[in-house]
Amino acid sequence: MAHPSDRLPERASSAELLARLVSFDTTSRNSNLELIDFVRALLDAHGVPYRLSLDPTGHKANLHAIIGPRTAGGIALSGHVDTVPVDGQAWGTDPFVLRAAEGRLYGRGSTDMKGFVACCLAALPDLVAKPLARPIHLFITYDEETDMGGARRLIEDFEQSGLKPALCIVGEPSLMQPILAHKGRLALRVTARGKPGHSSQPGHGVNAVHAIAEVISYIAGEQRRFAVEGPFANGFDPPHSTPHVGTVAGGTVLNMIPERASCVMEWRTIPADDGNAEVARLRAHLARTIEPAMHAVDPSTGFDLEVIDAIPGMALDPDHELTTLVKQLTGSNSTGKVSYGTEGGLFEQSGIPTIVCGPGFIAQAHQPDEWIAQSELAACDAFIRRLADRLV
Repeated sequence: MAHPSDRLPERASSAELLARLVSFDTTSRNSNLELIDFVRALLDAHGVPYRLSLDPTGHKANLHAIIGPRTAGGIALSGHVDTVPVDGQAWGTDPFVLRAAEGRLYGRGSTDMKGFVACCLAALPDLVAKPLARPIHLFITYDEETDMGGARRLIEDFEQSGLKPALCIVGEPSLMQPILAHKGRLALRVTARGKPGHSSQPGHGVNAVHAIAEVISYIAGEQRRFAVEGPFANGFDPPHSTPHVGTVAGGTVLNMIPERASCVMEWRTIPADDGNAEVARLRAHLARTIEPAMHAVDPSTGFDLEVIDAIPGMALDPDHELTTLVKQLTGSNSTGKVSYGTEGGLFEQSGIPTIVCGPGFIAQAHQPDEWIAQSELAACDAFIRRLADRLV
């Protein structure tokens, strides 16, 4: 396995740098500090200043580097380096050793989204050599795959430092096509508090699993309602908001009325919908239709609703200067919208107009034998250098 102490050539290619980045197991549950130290060594070698911002444990770090004038303004290139787990996936080879075959590079994080970060790092010699009139910021973040805590911490840091970019490109995989909008996401945990008892006397208890089943039934009905009634937004797939229950837990043994049960769900919302409003609708439904029967048996029963995280949607004006710039740099005549979320919504919420454009195909993200086409890295390499030419 490649190690950060191994010497890189003075001009490393994006593929060589991707091999190093993939070699670090930065699954979100792990520290990313070894990878960050590797990037710091590259930046130090090119005389590029940077700031670190740590998570509360001190085991993960964001990195904010500035190439060119050390000021606010300019444009940020943003990528996360945490990845989803490989547990339970059937990989053909070691997921942390980059493997090349038939024009593809296989490895965990190759497309989501260490490939983009590798292209940014490979461009360092060319970027530092240019007399940039405006800075290029490089954002490297942690925990995008969980609660996006890294981006939230990074935003706090550049607000404090005053080194806030004017524009941002998030390099999530889009086949190097400009993505102007994505849905918002709100994740919610619902816990049912029941009353235990023997299963032979159901009227003396409150079955928490049954209560959670009614919640799930409501969400399934909401999924059907959105599909029929909307509202609708062209360009998204599907073109409406989508609720979804992902996990369910509850009960201990068959002959006992379960005292607690829970499920975790999400809403992915188009701009016309609001995740918090959907939580309020669910809460009202529970209070009106399910809790009265529970309270009739025991007033202490009911539901607890906990918002786990909320990620705002992103929507860049089709006529914004950043839209025009990225279309010109990619040669694309069209733009798109996606249903997955990115850190771009948080950057936009902080006042930075943001677009998504990066190498790789989103369908490869999170998959066993994840891969990125070498041609996608080449296209991203050229994109970053053309961007730098615009900032001279």
